Amino acid sequence: METGEAEKSKMFITVEIIEYIPNSVVIKTILKKSTGNVSVMSFDSGEGLTEKTSPFDTFAQIIEGTANIIIRGVSHLLLTGQSIVIPAHAANFIKPNGRFKMISTVIKSGYE
Repeated sequence: METGEAEKSKMFITVEIIEYIPNSVVIKTILKKSTGNVSVMSFDSGEGLTEKTSPFDTFAQIIEGTANIIIRGVSHLLLTGQSIVIPAHAANFIKPNGRFKMISTVIKSGYE
């Protein structure tokens, strides 16, 4: 899976399809549709995402390492295997605790 979506009907190990790049956040799209998308992300030590809001709910799952996901000013420490739903329209940002990888799933239907 070098570019674009993952090949359908072919097994892959999610944590292995993305590598760490020094001083970078890397994002690979697994599935992209008009109703939402699934991406896998890697964060090098000290790298995170700035505060943002989305009009859609986002499901975040840590697949390697740990990170703080701050939602409306409340910090949630997530360990490997843990997940959280970031509500639509909620200010949020991601702060790493060293290198980590996560899956981000955005659902663009069901406007609340």
